[in-house]
Amino acid sequence: MAKKTKADILKAVKEHKIKFIRLWFTDVLGFLKGFAITPDELEGAIEEGMGFDGSSIEGFARIEESDMIARPDPDTFAILPWRSGEEHGVARMFCDIYEPTGKPFEGDPRFVLKRNLARAAKKGFTYYVGPELEYFYFSNPTAPQPLDQGGYFDLVPLDVAQDLRRDTILTMQALGIKVEYSHHEVAPSQHEIDLRYTDALTMADNVMTYRLVVKEVARLHGVYATFMPKPIFGINGSGMHVHQSLFKGQRNAFFDIKDKYHLSETGKAYTAGLLKHAPEITAITSQWINSYKRLVPGYEAPVYICWAQMNRSALIRVPMYKPGKEKATRIEYRSPDPACNPYLAFSVMLAAGLEGIEKKYKLAGPANDNIYHMTGEERTTSCINSLPEDLFEAVKIAEESKLVKDCLGNKVFEYFIRNKKLEWDEYKAQVSQYEVNKYLPIL
Repeated sequence: MAKKTKADILKAVKEHKIKFIRLWFTDVLGFLKGFAITPDELEGAIEEGMGFDGSSIEGFARIEESDMIARPDPDTFAILPWRSGEEHGVARMFCDIYEPTGKPFEGDPRFVLKRNLARAAKKGFTYYVGPELEYFYFSNPTAPQPLDQGGYFDLVPLDVAQDLRRDTILTMQALGIKVEYSHHEVAPSQHEIDLRYTDALTMADNVMTYRLVVKEVARLHGVYATFMPKPIFGINGSGMHVHQSLFKGQRNAFFDIKDKYHLSETGKAYTAGLLKHAPEITAITSQWINSYKRLVPGYEAPVYICWAQMNRSALIRVPMYKPGKEKATRIEYRSPDPACNPYLAFSVMLAAGLEGIEKKYKLAGPANDNIYHMTGEERTTSCINSLPEDLFEAVKIAEESKLVKDCLGNKVFEYFIRNKKLEWDEYKAQVSQYEVNKYLPIL
């Protein structure tokens, strides 16, 4: 794809009568931030960036070092379709954050991902990902009231969500984001839209855009969309299964025609790296207290650290090879949820896989039994361990991980760990409705 130039963007702004350009970036926790500029400021913004105060952005800067520069990435320029019918059109660009000295800001999640992609590039690899994001539609943001009682792949009569999904896909396509397919998920009012795989930096930008588009389209239809991992007890939560592969030029480095599973030594070592380091990276790929309400056995959420081809109870699935589809050879990492920071999640998954390649990790055999039906003793005998059971355990493991610290860099690592410890401290002091219902009548 041809790179967009400053001239291309200035021309598009004039032709489409764009009155505001939103400069977007992401804080450490994965929340979208931004501010708007007028076309008069655009040329200077592209050349030199725009200054802003970073002291109030989560994980960005202390008061005494608050000045930041946002430099828009021209390749991310897009017109926001839900504002295109108005007299004052609006466009957006994602930004890289710099210090006033011109040095990339180490607390910028986009920079973290770029740094890890550069590490892969030194080995000749391009990192491709294709996430499957699930989410719920509810009637309002204060109570999880489903819009339907549909199930997996159901076409629910008079289902308002069909129109919501259609409008969401059309909006994303207008933004240049390729969608593979969409469908109703297992739980009532749960849906999934899968994005066509692309390079990890573009995909992280796309995930941030996707989450906003889903919510914006829902708002326009008078309902609420949420990426909360487990909003309702007793039914499936929302995951973000991440299909991933490494390419060398046009060749899929994961493919080997002679292997039983059509997985190359590179692909096996990458998979082994993910499995070995899975407990360490879980605090990043499942970063909220609520994430661990989803990661429990029995709701199609993978909690056991093993791999398989057909077995969806495994943490990693290797989809079956189809002749002529060598480029589609990939692994599917199934524990992340859609409320993570995609820049950091893609970074730690890549770092774990590269560690496996560099240290030539050996991949154990696949787990072909339904692991949910195995006893604890059987899992121990099969050397199948579990992911952390809650955020506290996950953060403790991440805090001791050299891989995670090196991947995120000191600034992001220290802030993230500190923030998650504070979140846990706040949570553990709460008195839940479960406790009131269970203990108040008997104690």
